[in-house]
Amino acid sequence: MSDPQIDVEYNVRNTVTPELFDQVMAEYRVRSHRATAGLRGIEGLSYDQRSQQKLDVWGTVADELRPAFLVIHGGYWRALSRHDTAFMARTLDAAGIATVSVDYGLAPETSLEEIVRQVRAAVAWVHHHGAAYGIDPGRIVVGGSSAGGHLTASVMTVGWQRDFDLPDHVVRAAMPISGLFDLRPLVDSFANEWLGLDIRRAELLSPVLHASGPGPRAVVAVAERDGAGFLEQSRQFHRVWVAHSPSELLVVPDRNHYDVFLDLADAGSDLTAALVRMFAELGQQPSP
Repeated sequence: MSDPQIDVEYNVRNTVTPELFDQVMAEYRVRSHRATAGLRGIEGLSYDQRSQQKLDVWGTVADELRPAFLVIHGGYWRALSRHDTAFMARTLDAAGIATVSVDYGLAPETSLEEIVRQVRAAVAWVHHHGAAYGIDPGRIVVGGSSAGGHLTASVMTVGWQRDFDLPDHVVRAAMPISGLFDLRPLVDSFANEWLGLDIRRAELLSPVLHASGPGPRAVVAVAERDGAGFLEQSRQFHRVWVAHSPSELLVVPDRNHYDVFLDLADAGSDLTAALVRMFAELGQQPSP
């Protein structure tokens, strides 16, 4: 049985109307299609031999290695895809940044441990093979929303890189947006219907409990109108991260859990400005 109070804090569907939810979900796909139409890119690259999951690369140019934003979709680990997650590609292309949109296996068919492994494998693929597709392996920034925020934090921590033959600081900067960083409350929530977690697995999969540093520079973003659990977890993760690594907490005004992500398609938004600023700062740091 789930805990009613936890369900209130983490069921963000209840923070918007059904009509608004459907509208934003459709907008992810429509705006991604518009952003990539006519944009130089390569679709359907398999990044992981074990799972055969795929990614798309957008916004590269000939004879140049561009920094890359590896973006991870949300959907409570059980919905959406890379095709819904490229709406920032044209805006970032104009700023000289490539976009890599990533798929992963969905729950409940895919365990959360395997989902985390797949996203780490995607980072490894970009580092090891990205140069052949116009990506600078020394300038990888990772970001994602909701479940994608959790998965972003899962590649910010140190220790997993050696399994993929990667430098500890392969991820140079990160932007988890409206993410979940402590999964222990979800054991007693509605979400455990598809996650199937026990407390021990939830602890192992909670980035905030493994956030020893130093790690990449971070902008921890969350929507002002987000669910209470998501707001508090973003604040908590920022407090833990800033203790050892540069971190900024960005509470985006007048946005909800779903539409905040779309701000990355807007060149004039605070979210985009923060992301582009992180890329600019990479030029002032030595590559690992």
